[in-house]
Amino acid sequence: MIDWPILTTTTFLPLAGVLAILLVPGDDEGAKRNIRMVALVTTLFTFVLSLFIWGAFDYDNPGFQMVESRDWLSGTITYKMGVDGISMLFVILTTFLMPFCILASWESVQKRVKEYMIAFLILETLMIGVFCALDLVVFYVFFEAGLLPMFLIIGVWGGKRRVYASYKFFLYTLLGSVLMLIAVMAMYWEAGTTDITVLLRHPFGESMQTWLWLAFFASFAVKMPMWPVHTWLPDAHVEAPTAGSVILAGILLKMGGYGFLRFSLPMFPLASDMFAPLVFTLSVVAIVYTSLVALAQEDIKKLIAYSSVAHMGYVTMGIFTMTPQGVQGGLFQMLSHGIVSGALFLCVGVIYDRMHTREISAYGGLVNRMPFYAVAFLIFTMANVGLPGTSGFVGEFLTLMGAFEVNTWVALIATTGVILSAAYALFLYRRVVFGALDKESLKSITDLSFREQAILVPMIVLTVLFGFYPAPILDVTQASVDALITNYQAALDAAGQVQHAAATAH
Repeated sequence: MIDWPILTTTTFLPLAGVLAILLVPGDDEGAKRNIRMVALVTTLFTFVLSLFIWGAFDYDNPGFQMVESRDWLSGTITYKMGVDGISMLFVILTTFLMPFCILASWESVQKRVKEYMIAFLILETLMIGVFCALDLVVFYVFFEAGLLPMFLIIGVWGGKRRVYASYKFFLYTLLGSVLMLIAVMAMYWEAGTTDITVLLRHPFGESMQTWLWLAFFASFAVKMPMWPVHTWLPDAHVEAPTAGSVILAGILLKMGGYGFLRFSLPMFPLASDMFAPLVFTLSVVAIVYTSLVALAQEDIKKLIAYSSVAHMGYVTMGIFTMTPQGVQGGLFQMLSHGIVSGALFLCVGVIYDRMHTREISAYGGLVNRMPFYAVAFLIFTMANVGLPGTSGFVGEFLTLMGAFEVNTWVALIATTGVILSAAYALFLYRRVVFGALDKESLKSITDLSFREQAILVPMIVLTVLFGFYPAPILDVTQASVDALITNYQAALDAAGQVQHAAATAH
């Protein structure tokens, strides 16, 4: 394992699928089927390869493992890849969701199939690269380049307002990232390297930490997205094709939380401690406000999109408590949300493919014609609410425990989000699934096909499994989270001692 560059192979394997798709001749139905099959096989192989990474991963080692390094520009920029307990899970989540995205697009995408599958495979390479990169410049390239395929996926294969939504998504996320690029250059001038493993140990001055933290925060807050820079997300979700929404909710939103854990907290601990009250305030506003906005929605996708913003509020709140429960809860919540919200968008896609509308008022009484669908949708709705016994409960409970240790008022206000999420989620479920089947257009609607069952059943299994047995996730992250918190606390203690010594001298 050590001699074989498994991270590079996993990261760039989807590009081999791109090459194979480009070689498929013709544009008839047979060619489209071959293209879909190549994309599916490529994503499955990538997932299997990522399981080898997990198998070789040492849970007790808090540092980076399977590190690969190549000097590119005379010591300035290094191609360096590696995973620790924090990034390991996101690599697995990315490769796990991708085959389902290909399957979800099997029948719904009929135009420009070759370009569509190529965009998704390129996006997979860029997303895995974000979580494996150990050089700031390499990370930034992967982080920014991921905008392009997603921009095209929304803008070409999206709904009626797809061009508006794609430009809004692109401009919001690009604007935040420009500030991060300036910060990256400042860090290089200060430390003389862009190697993340070296920068994690570099003592940036207090004032510099403040400016660097704000620059990174501008990028990650938009990516999460945090209130009030969240308005691009509902538009992007509503207009994106089903698979685009799955990747947007499942992976792209998580890059903000990953960025906080990889850069903001370990590299700028003094600034993170100073700005923690700001993050708590924005988090609880997001939880309460976007939950209330979700209650008012008439579009199913828009409701789930606003619920995603609320759930990301729990993530940022948990991460910035810098307690073991809070950080672990934030990580678990991101993984759980990736599966659950991805599954909810897939559930919306199932009925959209049949009825071609996402208006809540167009449905009702689906349980009479689609019992299997009703059960699947119920399980994911309950997980979204945070019902004990589902993965959604574990993450929310841990983040609230962490918040309670730090600030009881933050925990108290955030807990109201649990009640509000139950209100909007059950309100949606009742109107779509229960009631009389009195609409003529719904009386011939069919239940889940074999392909749709193959997509949703694995997600149901994981949602329930991690709800009852979260250890596989928590064990992977434990050592890295403990090391992060220890180093963070040591930096704060050292700064406190310096300030105390200065005060005594005066």
